[in-house]
Amino acid sequence: MIKEKLTALFEKTFKESVSSIEMLPRSGSDRIYYRMRSRNNLAIGAFNPDVRENNAFIKLTEHFLNYKLNVPQIYEAEEDYYLLEDLGDTTLYSLIEKYSPGEFTDSLKNYYHTVIADLPKFQIETSADLDFDLCYPRSAFDEQSISWDLNYFKYYFLKLTGIKFDEQHLENDFNNLKHFLISARSDFFIYRDFQSRNIMIKDDHLYYIDYQGGRKGPLQYDIASLLFDAKANIPQSFREELLELYVQNINKLISYPDYDFKKYFYAFVLIRIMQAMGAYGFRGFYEKKSHFLKSIPHAIENLKLVLSKIDQPENIPHLRECLESIINSKKLAQYNFSDSTGLKVKITSFSYKKGLPEDYSGNGGGFVFDCRAIHNPGRFDEYKKLTGRDEKVIEFLKKHSEAEYFLSNVFSLIDNSVDNYLKRGFNNLQVNFGCTGGQHRSVYCAESLTNHLKEKYPDVRIELIHRELEEMGMD
Repeated sequence: MIKEKLTALFEKTFKESVSSIEMLPRSGSDRIYYRMRSRNNLAIGAFNPDVRENNAFIKLTEHFLNYKLNVPQIYEAEEDYYLLEDLGDTTLYSLIEKYSPGEFTDSLKNYYHTVIADLPKFQIETSADLDFDLCYPRSAFDEQSISWDLNYFKYYFLKLTGIKFDEQHLENDFNNLKHFLISARSDFFIYRDFQSRNIMIKDDHLYYIDYQGGRKGPLQYDIASLLFDAKANIPQSFREELLELYVQNINKLISYPDYDFKKYFYAFVLIRIMQAMGAYGFRGFYEKKSHFLKSIPHAIENLKLVLSKIDQPENIPHLRECLESIINSKKLAQYNFSDSTGLKVKITSFSYKKGLPEDYSGNGGGFVFDCRAIHNPGRFDEYKKLTGRDEKVIEFLKKHSEAEYFLSNVFSLIDNSVDNYLKRGFNNLQVNFGCTGGQHRSVYCAESLTNHLKEKYPDVRIELIHRELEEMGMD
């Protein structure tokens, strides 16, 4: 029905038959986009059942076009559906991806200088006569908006990653952080998601998209979003250069002393990183969209920097503890997906009581081996406090169980897959060993396969995780 309705809208608008309609890859939103062509026209057809969000986008677009800002033209709209200008497929982030991490060419730097010049136009120039009541879902980035972002982080990142926290102490720190943030000047338009994926490049001109969540708020939020865009990985020296240039540009339009502006800057960087982490958790852990998890290591690196920079407020001790736990988490370190070529085999031991390990590589599949048929040393008191890595347990399993026969069959199956994956150029294989407690048999088998593969395939990267031992603090 979506394609049919967009086709009808296109043909009504352009008076030509649609010759092709192609669905574009989904991103982080629920909106659906199609690239549509006829003989003489090209447009993006959009479907979004949230009519109020559509209205905010359309009205903001009209407002920005009145100021001659580079945003997409909207050709026609009918509640759930609208047609807008096709700006192509090149985003600022897609250009960054072409280079090594942290490598910024002169061309990229020039684009960022242009962005830094354009941003104050959106924030300051257009805010004078902007009707903020049309903004959605709130008209201002107020205490309620901040609470939503903080809770997003708490429930979709801290909870889903198992980071321990005290609910009341964390709420106390959230309140202290909110009160500090809302004391910043906030009579400007903020874009809310001002980052490299929302900046398009067409005919060497920059265009800006996805501002439908914009509202009244503080200037620091958008520049924090841009400079600490996780996967863009902007070098810190260039960040500092851009921040200085941005402050100079806003002072051409208003008076905002450097000290007053920067007093709040890193606090807004912090809440922006936390909001983004909430999104990575929701889309990655909850919705199982693995590509969002690839941003977690970059966000953690940004957290390290921010915690070394932030001076105010000082009264967020428990939040700081949680953020330090994120930085030091072994569990989160496993989402450091490398872009290097070659096969990586991820081997995990686990307890069936706590469910199967997730596969966040995006490939699915792999192996799950049930070790519960192997004689269990955990039934005997002398082994209960040991693990499958201890010599006494290893000796027991070799002499008094079927573990060696079990593993010989496992090795044969895995070797066959590794040989096949290497020939076909695959990058990820997951192998899981489960037992009752995730402490003895599964750990022994995971260690044994790891040693076997390292000896037989020295060029294959191995990642070994003992999920339950980490939880118990035994790893």
